[in-house]
Amino acid sequence: MNKEFNIQEYMTRGVERVVSDAIKATLKNPKESAYMARFAMATKAASKKRAKLEAEGEHIPPFLIASITSSCNLHCAGCYSRCNNATNDTEPVHQLTDDEWLKIFDEADELGVSFILLAGGEPLLRKGVIESAGKKQNILFPIFTNGTFMTDKYFELFDKNRNLIPIMSIEGEKKATDNRRGDGVYDKLISNMDELQSRGLIYGASVTVTTENLNDVSSESFIGSLSDKGCKAVIFVEFVPVTDDSKHLAPGDDDREYLKNEIMRLRQEHPEMVFVSFPGDEKSSGGCIAAGRGFFHINSHGGAEPCPFSPYSDINVKDTSLREAMNSKLFKALQSEGVLMDDHDGGCVLYEKRKLVEEIFLA
Repeated sequence: MNKEFNIQEYMTRGVERVVSDAIKATLKNPKESAYMARFAMATKAASKKRAKLEAEGEHIPPFLIASITSSCNLHCAGCYSRCNNATNDTEPVHQLTDDEWLKIFDEADELGVSFILLAGGEPLLRKGVIESAGKKQNILFPIFTNGTFMTDKYFELFDKNRNLIPIMSIEGEKKATDNRRGDGVYDKLISNMDELQSRGLIYGASVTVTTENLNDVSSESFIGSLSDKGCKAVIFVEFVPVTDDSKHLAPGDDDREYLKNEIMRLRQEHPEMVFVSFPGDEKSSGGCIAAGRGFFHINSHGGAEPCPFSPYSDINVKDTSLREAMNSKLFKALQSEGVLMDDHDGGCVLYEKRKLVEEIFLA
């Protein structure tokens, strides 16, 4: 752990800012505002749990990414999950059950984890897991979905459980979205947005940022249109190349600085929305926050991995506790050997240094 940089304080401030922004974004929505006020209290209690454990020498990250299925109905261009074989078209085998995921959520709650990002594949294919998440009101569950399975049953579930926040993937305008995700996807997303807005439900958008769309997706035209449709959160996910021929699409340092400044501007001009970038500026966070520093990833089979972009696992939550998984030998090695703080060209050090990560994993 970098002694000059207090990761616990950094992550706690990050959580507080997101929650504060969420409260501002929901002021005109009584149901959402009431939930966010309760959640703010829950995050303070969770921060105290993590701080207590930190003082005892155990670091607990406030975020967890859970890929709850390996199935998906779309074949998006450049999908990291398919390139890593974490998502495929075969029938899933040996995936964690609904009850096993609920056990993970229970333990995360006890340890002070405040956010669990549900991903896939397509997470809405696992309605039982989503229902289990709804029971854990102390945890906010952003659900990263392609939006194609959103029907009345999900709108009703989101209305009943305000801790479930759909985050729909969109690439910008219609042409860019359909080019990457398939014909008709953009229109379905717009239809979902209209329905969510009419029901007074909070939702967000996930935007994959590349060198080609950086200006468009941070523009007032695009962000303003999302705001008009009731979107309350925009997650900018920096493109991480998983093949050599897509490296030119990965944002560089100048692009990342531009995005950082744009987000600062957007936060001022759109207080009704929450803006987050991932992985973000690793320099400002004292290095990469994966591998248990700020978050880690559990794949659909229960393997604990540093990050969805770094699919290596030496421990499985089926065989152990979430707490032990957070302290896996691989995570500890990545932290202690300084890999997370290494200088690198791209936004993702674990991808950039993947050969070194693999050597550590196989050691």
